[in-house]
Amino acid sequence: MAQFDPRRQPMRFAPHLLTAAAAVTVAMLAGRVYQPAQAEVVPQLTAQQMASLEARAFAAAGTPAGLTAPEAIPVQIRRGETFEQAVRRTGIGAADASAVAATISNAFDLTQLRAGLRFETAVSRPRGGRGDARLIGLTMRTGPASQLTVSRSFDGALRLRALEERVTQETVVLKSEVRGSLSATAQRMGADAAVRRRAIQLFAHKLDLDRDIRASDEFTLVFDRAVTENGRTVDTGDLLYAELKGVVFYRFQAPGAREAQYFDSTGKNMRSSMMRTPLDRGFRISSSYGFRTHPISGFRKMHQGMDFAASTGTPVIAPADGVVVEARRWGGYGNWLRIRHANGLESGYGHLSRYGSGIRAGQRVSQGQVVAYVGSTGASTGPHLHYEIWRNGQRINPSGIRTDEGTVLAGEPLVAFRAEKARIDRIIAAGGERRPTVLQASVEGLRPAATVRAS
Repeated sequence: MAQFDPRRQPMRFAPHLLTAAAAVTVAMLAGRVYQPAQAEVVPQLTAQQMASLEARAFAAAGTPAGLTAPEAIPVQIRRGETFEQAVRRTGIGAADASAVAATISNAFDLTQLRAGLRFETAVSRPRGGRGDARLIGLTMRTGPASQLTVSRSFDGALRLRALEERVTQETVVLKSEVRGSLSATAQRMGADAAVRRRAIQLFAHKLDLDRDIRASDEFTLVFDRAVTENGRTVDTGDLLYAELKGVVFYRFQAPGAREAQYFDSTGKNMRSSMMRTPLDRGFRISSSYGFRTHPISGFRKMHQGMDFAASTGTPVIAPADGVVVEARRWGGYGNWLRIRHANGLESGYGHLSRYGSGIRAGQRVSQGQVVAYVGSTGASTGPHLHYEIWRNGQRINPSGIRTDEGTVLAGEPLVAFRAEKARIDRIIAAGGERRPTVLQASVEGLRPAATVRAS
């Protein structure tokens, strides 16, 4: 320790000098390391991501101590079962089931629910394995773009929220080359089953879908659909336009007509009296009309029809309007179906696995209607359809059948058709069309009681 010397004046530093020195030092250091502050860009979340985060937050907040993490359990209401009974099958107690039923009933009349309705639950179970499970959340779709969500809040109470997505009505223009099959390609492009089925039925009037279509062929489909903001299709309208290998169809309903029909670009009805094949996909001709060696007997004999190789369950469609004459078992034909059409024509179908809904003798059928399904019943070496055409009681070659073409529009119907054709052509040229709309619909089995929006 230094000795104190009274002869030496003590050194004193003014406080303001220390402050100034510190400021200079900080400024010098700041000049070396300072970088402009940059705000971090927060990525914008989609509605689907926000819903997912919200669901996880509700689940985490509502999981009480002593219970496992919430488990997603789908529930489907059974015949004769109440909503409360269906919820209890998840393992939760009577009190929880009653509470969630009371919460949901604020927005929907649960006494009107029908068997088959599905909803999702999130349930936590006791860690020790004893006692009732606890409902953490429940989601029920109440319409094509709306749903009710019940979630447990921090204080353990159940909260009801009504969620509704914005719906956009759009006209879609799908253009692509055939890759694999026309139906499979259209499905990958976003066309639903109804649109694909209609397109294939139309093309079957003019093309052999098994032999005429190649992988490089281009096609165009135009149809309406309703889409939510998450990109989910909730409704699909009619097929407005279809084109393949130069064959074009425009949908048009003439003033006063009961139903819409399809016409070419000149206004000629493209519906023929008889389609070329009774199958619209997934087949090949395995045996033609004429003499052949029978695959089972080994004898050479007349084959009085055409065989289409296809997998079991492939739909068989009526090639023309008509009346069912027979739907029964018939010897080596197995399950047999015969339909009477106009102009003395009849069609027959053998080796069927089963018949279409409501198909029986005396039943009227329309062109393109599913009347049966491919099988291998009777004297058959594998799944296929045996197809016959009869004219005035005599079998004829199905591939040689000549059919009448449709009529041609004239007068005011032709003027109206040209206006509709011009509208569809503009949509195709623009690549599609979008327009906001409000979709008013409800799920079958739910009857609205009162609109409740609780948080």
